[in-house]
Formats: sequence, C-alpha cells, structure tokens
Amino acid sequence: MFKHNHMLLMIMNHAHLQNKECIIILTITAGIKALRPPNTYTQATSGQLAVLYTGIVLYTIGAGGTRFSMMKLGADQLSNVGDQDVFFNWSFIVLYGAVAIGSTVIVYVEDSISWELGFGICLTVTALAVLSFLLGIKYYLISRPKRNPFMTMARVVVAGVRKRKLALPEEEAAYYRGLFEKTDQPLFSSFSCMNRATLIQQGDVATDGSISRPWSLCSVEDVNDLKTLIRIVPLWTSNVFLSISIATQTSLSVLQALTMDRSLGSHFSVPASSFSIATLLAICLTLFILDRGIYPLCHRLTSYTPTPLQRVGVGQAFNIAAMVASALIEHRRSIIVHEHQAENQPDWIVPMSAFWLVLPYVFIGIGEAFHFPGQIAFYYQEFPKSLKSTAIGIVAVLMSIGFYLSMAVLAVVRRATSWLPDNLNSSRLENVYWMLTLVASINFFYFILCAKFYKKQSDDKHVVGAVN
Repeated sequence: MFKHNHMLLMIMNHAHLQNKECIIILTITAGIKALRPPNTYTQATSGQLAVLYTGIVLYTIGAGGTRFSMMKLGADQLSNVGDQDVFFNWSFIVLYGAVAIGSTVIVYVEDSISWELGFGICLTVTALAVLSFLLGIKYYLISRPKRNPFMTMARVVVAGVRKRKLALPEEEAAYYRGLFEKTDQPLFSSFSCMNRATLIQQGDVATDGSISRPWSLCSVEDVNDLKTLIRIVPLWTSNVFLSISIATQTSLSVLQALTMDRSLGSHFSVPASSFSIATLLAICLTLFILDRGIYPLCHRLTSYTPTPLQRVGVGQAFNIAAMVASALIEHRRSIIVHEHQAENQPDWIVPMSAFWLVLPYVFIGIGEAFHFPGQIAFYYQEFPKSLKSTAIGIVAVLMSIGFYLSMAVLAVVRRATSWLPDNLNSSRLENVYWMLTLVASINFFYFILCAKFYKKQSDDKHVVGAVN
C-alpha cells in the first residue's frame, strides 16, 4: 500500500542531504579556482557551468523537499488546531528570519571577507540541520494512509462515469460506506452526480464487506474528499492572482530604487534589491505580534480567533494597500522627474529617497504574515488526511505559478502599452501600479465570493438523493 508518510520522511531526508551536497558543491566552486572563471570578464566554460548548475538544481530539489514537508510533519505532531496554527506562525518566523540573515549577514561575509567563508557557514548550518533531523526521526508521530489518494480520486471519477445513468435513491443503505467509516457520515449534496460512485450494485462488494471492484465502487469518504478538493479550486485561483501582484510589484520596485537616492549617510548606498529585506522583517515582526499578542488577546476577550480564510482576506487587503502606496510613490517620483525635465535622461538619479519604497514593502510583509500562514492552515485543515503534505506544498506551487505569470503580465504590458520603456524616467509606471491595484481589488472581492461559496457548501448537510 501507499506509505505516504514513510515517503515523506524519505523525501525530507534526501532533500536535507541534497541541500548539504548543494552547499558542498557551491563551496568547492568558490574555493577551487579551476571551477570558476578567473575574473568577471571571462566567460565560464561548459564544465564550470555544469558544476554550478548541478549545485543550483540540488538546492532547488532540497528546498522543495524540506521547506513545506517540514511544516506538515511538525503539524502532524499536534492534535489541537490552535497549536497547529501557532506552529505554522513560528515556522514562517524562522523561515523568513533565516532568509533575512542569509540576505544580509551571509551576503556581507561573502562580499567583504570571502565566498569560501560564506558558503562554509551555510554548509555548517546545513550539516547541523541534517544531524538534528536524523536524531529526532524515532520520536516523530507518523500516520500511515492506507491508499494512494490520487488513485482514489481517479477511481471516483471512473466509477461515477460508469454509473452516470443510475438514479440516486433516498435510502442510505444504497450507498457504500467503507469498513472503517462512520455509518452516519453524510454525502455532501454538492456535485451530487459524483454520488453515483458510491451506489452499490451486484458484485461490487465482497462477502467480508470490502470493495471487490474498486473501479466501479467508492466509499462515501472517497467521494466527499474529491468534492472538497473541487470546492477549494476557486480559492486556489484567487491565491494565484495574489502572487501575481506581489511578484510584479517586487520586481518593479527594484527598478524604481535604481533611479532614486539610495544613500544611507555619506558613505554608504543601499543596493536596490536589499530594500526587500523590509518585507522579511515585517513578516517576522507582524507574525510575532499576532501570535503572542493579538490572537491570544482576541481569544481572551471574545473567545474567538480569526479563521484561516479571514486571515487570508486581511492579507489581501494589505496587499491592495501596498499597490496603492507604490502607485502614489511612483506618482511623486515622476513629478520630480518632470520638474527637472529629465525624462530623456535614463541614468539620472531622482532626488527622492528610495526609503519611501520601504512603506509598500512593509505592507506586503504585513499582508503575507496574514495570508501565507492562513493559506497553509486552511489547506492543512480542509484537505483529506491522505493529502496533508500536498495541501501545504500546493501553496508553494500557486506562488510559483503567480511569479511566472507576473513575467507574462509585464511582457504583455510592454507590448500593448508605452508604460514601461527601457528608460524608467520616461515611463508611466504609476499606471502599472494602478492596474495592479484594480486587479488586486477585483481579486479581493472574488476571494470573498469564493470563501462564502466554500462555507455555504461546508454548512450544507443534505445527505443523499439531492439531484438526479
């Protein structure tokens, strides 16, 4: 049978090792001169690129295997939903805190001291992570799903198609419930056509009560699990649009920073890409305040804690605020450019502090502190038990889709309008931000409709025989 959590542990173990191998490779490329070009003006050889890309590929596999699988495994150790929410919050605090340290301290070490030392620190930390993980394996609580969830969903579809001409009776005895399912578990009335997959016909059930023809009969639980996934799909699409606006704003803000005054004091200029650190810090600080202050206070005063979907909604509202702030800042930047008649000077630095860009970055960070853990908690709680790790991993997939689509959005804007020429000082970048504000606002109301639809379907307790 499909040992899902054993596979999960194997994936995480291999992922940890691949992360370690990745850091080893990158450390070697930094330390051995033959594995890198002699200077920045010399093109790397095919062999040098092969070694570098091998390290990057191993890192990608390792990060994909650990980052969200760890959250699933950790949440499995906790039975209380509130404790799981706290765990998810602190998982993101640690994750984004580590990214912030890597983006500042490690980068400073690599730039100011040596690449070898920077990668050596990463290698040491990764080795300690692998060791601590392996030492704790025997203490982990591991659930063992008895079936392949994806195969089960395929069986529901096939069985439903085969029995599509059958009428749906009112008698509960006509519907099959698994040997270990609750006898009073209702069939959700939504997507009632799928209920036919649970209709018992001659030869479908063996003498011991088990299913003898798995591609012709499924249990009530199997059908309800597939219905749950279908009802979640609209919420998935909403989160994709959320990622598109965040990715696009982040990319464009770097371009803005390049044309603005980035000086900090008289001797230091902040790199344009480093302003995004404000987002990471805002996420960590906001999550800490929410977890240690606001959520417990709400529970003590009202015995109520915001639901995961409500947190996602609040996060989307902050995302809209970030788009508005970016548009207003760009409007002011373009006015200054016009006042100095510098539209045709692409290298001209606008006498406006780039630290104004920290504001939208902070709004995005506050929003992510609400919607990112909220998505993780919602999917973990609502997905079928056999798909818990998939539930958490799907958030990363949706984010990736959104980031890739953001590049397509920018390409379409450049081709269809004159808003984004190569010279940012002659651009109409504020129009792009207002467009993102409109998209984010529409997506916010779309999310509310999807959430209400999902709640309505969840509250619907009608059992069987709904629609023939």
